[in-house]
Amino acid sequence: MGFCFVKIRILESAKEDLKEGFSFYEFQEKGVGKHFLETISADIESLKLSAGIHSIHFGKYYRFLSKKFPFAIYYRMEENEIRIYAVTDCRRNPAWVRKRLQRNTNEVLSPLNINILRTS
Repeated sequence: MGFCFVKIRILESAKEDLKEGFSFYEFQEKGVGKHFLETISADIESLKLSAGIHSIHFGKYYRFLSKKFPFAIYYRMEENEIRIYAVTDCRRNPAWVRKRLQRNTNEVLSPLNINILRTS
């Protein structure tokens, strides 16, 4: 790509996606939710090196598939930063995902921080 994206920003709704994933996996077995957040966070951080190599979906979003969980990270590269728009379960209907991404056009972005992904 030739670019070095060092800043990652995440929409509030994508943070909610992560909290929902955490709750789902933590309900399955204690500790798995934490592993889910750590894994997805590492996947997101890896975008600093691999952003832009993933397939484009819904016309303008790159889709990065998590290596350990059936989740997709939808992102765009804008203004020299990586913006995370959604982190969705791959078992969702693609029409639902498309609608979910369309809702995000005017949402507030914040810096990615592992502490904001953790729930008490």
